[in-house]
Amino acid sequence: MKLVDLKVTEFMGKLGSDEPAPGGGSASALAASMGAALVIMVAELTIGKKKYAEYDEEMKAVLKDAKKVHEALLTAIDKDTEAFNQVSAVFSMPKETDEEKAKRREAMQVALKGAAICPYEIMEEIATGLKVTARAIGKSNVNAASDLGVAALNMKSGIQGAWLNVLINLSGIKDEAFVAEYRQKGEQLLAESCPLADQIYEDILKVV
Repeated sequence: MKLVDLKVTEFMGKLGSDEPAPGGGSASALAASMGAALVIMVAELTIGKKKYAEYDEEMKAVLKDAKKVHEALLTAIDKDTEAFNQVSAVFSMPKETDEEKAKRREAMQVALKGAAICPYEIMEEIATGLKVTARAIGKSNVNAASDLGVAALNMKSGIQGAWLNVLINLSGIKDEAFVAEYRQKGEQLLAESCPLADQIYEDILKVV
């Protein structure tokens, strides 16, 4: 059964167990997906309301884009755990001969790259989600303004958490070009997204 199909209590039980996965990557995707869901809710509470008629088309676009981000992040909850499981599977590979050891080392590098790419892709989705959230500021139902602030907070924690999962996997990768590329791209996403999340939060504080 997929993690996303579990009850909340079941998922939390797995997260709090002695199993190493699901872990921080899946938790980060979940946190950010809740943020995207809140943006969807705010859009739904705005579209069709006479008071916000002038923003109707813009909020419909926000709704559409937030749903895409939400769906991608839900998928990432399981993808991140699957990527970690690929790393774990390498430890069960034989290592008696030099050939087996070489195959094991190669398999580990491939698995670690996959485990780094997955949380990086989570970061990309969250970065998009924050931009979508910002588009709703001042154009959505003011009674749900606080929910946009909560959305930004969830997404910020998600992108920072995903970054930690990128870094821990990069630390074991020997391909220096790969490491440099993903470190640079990840740092760029953080530099753009964290200030945006903070700005959304500050903007919401002014109206609640």
